[in-house]
Amino acid sequence: MSIVAARPAATGSHTSTLTEAPRPRRSVVLLVFVLGALSATSSLATDLYLPAFPEIAADLNAPASQVQLTLTAIMVGLAVGQLVIGPMSDMWGRRVPLLIGVSLFTATSFLCMVAPSAEMFSLIRFVQGLAASAGAVISKAVVRDTFDGDSAAKFFSRLVLIVGLAPMLGPILGGQLLLLGPWQLIFAALGTAGLISFALVFFGMPESLPKERRRAPQMAATLRTFGRLLRDPGFIGPALIMALSFAMTFTYISTFSFISQNEFGASAQQFSLVFAVNTLGMVLGNQVNAALIGRMHTSRRLLAGLAGSVAAVAALAVLGVSGQANLVSVTAVLFVMMFCTGLISPNATTLAISSQSASVAGSSSALLGTLQFALGGGLAAASGLTSTGQATLTSMTAVMFGTVAAAALIFVHAALRGHTRSVL
Repeated sequence: MSIVAARPAATGSHTSTLTEAPRPRRSVVLLVFVLGALSATSSLATDLYLPAFPEIAADLNAPASQVQLTLTAIMVGLAVGQLVIGPMSDMWGRRVPLLIGVSLFTATSFLCMVAPSAEMFSLIRFVQGLAASAGAVISKAVVRDTFDGDSAAKFFSRLVLIVGLAPMLGPILGGQLLLLGPWQLIFAALGTAGLISFALVFFGMPESLPKERRRAPQMAATLRTFGRLLRDPGFIGPALIMALSFAMTFTYISTFSFISQNEFGASAQQFSLVFAVNTLGMVLGNQVNAALIGRMHTSRRLLAGLAGSVAAVAALAVLGVSGQANLVSVTAVLFVMMFCTGLISPNATTLAISSQSASVAGSSSALLGTLQFALGGGLAAASGLTSTGQATLTSMTAVMFGTVAAAALIFVHAALRGHTRSVL
């Protein structure tokens, strides 16, 4: 299975290609800001309320595992929604589906404030995920409409500089909001962020897919496109690596709030700070990746991220077994893991998306996102399969190691199948 895109520009060559005429620098900066705000809003939906997990569990009279499922619910919504919205954006353009999605996201954010039970909360979060998928899938498609090859990788790295602020600052903001009021205040802030995102898209993002490049609305053709993508080694290889890497990261995201507060005695505010520090590692990794573009092959950057992640999670396992795990040591190892994630995400995404033509950018982005969120949400839930029904440091580490090891094996499989030169 080759994880290298079939098109020359997608293989990380030292030259970059634009699918359109070069855009003015001001236009590129504005696009980074608008798409960054969209992606950041989706990230806030998963990260802003993490410090409130214990409080939400107590308020809704629900076990910790059920509160974790509210996070899984939005991930499932994100996965399902992208399968629908991605092809829609290929047929009808990017702006209209995006504006509808942002509007629904805003409404469901405010509805979360009045959820009477954990079950209803999870249902609303699922719908919120469906809506948030518009920003997740269309933002990638807009990049594919505009950039290619290393230009796309550079743009994704710039984008993550903004997007990375959301998971870094989100839990900190959520922790501070808990000092001001109940957990419902967090979702009021999330709804406000949705309103701002709507305004940014409406006034600041032109249509990137002209009518002559759109596809006719044919369900059978869409299903055939998905089938072809699943059989295309240039797409499915990096897509699976991206999804499994995300499963590793999401396992940490969905469980560490309970682990840090229950096993290490951290407060909600201390957890927020730890989470921010680790997210800073991911942002730094992305910026190192941007600096390496033109100096190191795309697949080599991906390999470096995978190798570092495997080593970091293995070190986390050693800390747990040796009894040396504490908030400081675990945070240090997770920082390294998140730094390496910053090398995996933009390169795997670039290889997968750039392997396809712009006419199916929405569909390929949708399938990439669906695999990412479905595997991320599904595999992370395995960390809660303990005797108490609550994730522990041991169960978190086991799931993280299994997912990143699988991602690394897919990369190795590509080399063993005769693609060593192009991969390495």
